[in-house]
Amino acid sequence: MSQSSFEPHPAQVEIVRTPDYRESYANSIQVRVNLWDFLLVFGRLNQSADGQVSIEVFQGVYLSPQQAKALANVLNQNLAQYEATFGLIRLEPLAPEGSVH
Repeated sequence: MSQSSFEPHPAQVEIVRTPDYRESYANSIQVRVNLWDFLLVFGRLNQSADGQVSIEVFQGVYLSPQQAKALANVLNQNLAQYEATFGLIRLEPLAPEGSVH
């Protein structure tokens, strides 16, 4: 037998949307971590003219630590490709520790 007969064949993957599938915009993501999983809580941050901030959360997604790491890797790869194409993404500096906005 040749060595190639032991190579695995790539699986065919079918992506099926469930009836409750939805897409939403999030400009707020909270990450909560415990020993067993990561919880990503997605929401929309709204700031009023008087400086009041509210966050409306609409979806929580639990991930295993392994899936969280895989997601981080995929995001980092895609961010690098994005920046190579469109330029550096700049983040606003974080508020000093103890500051309230």
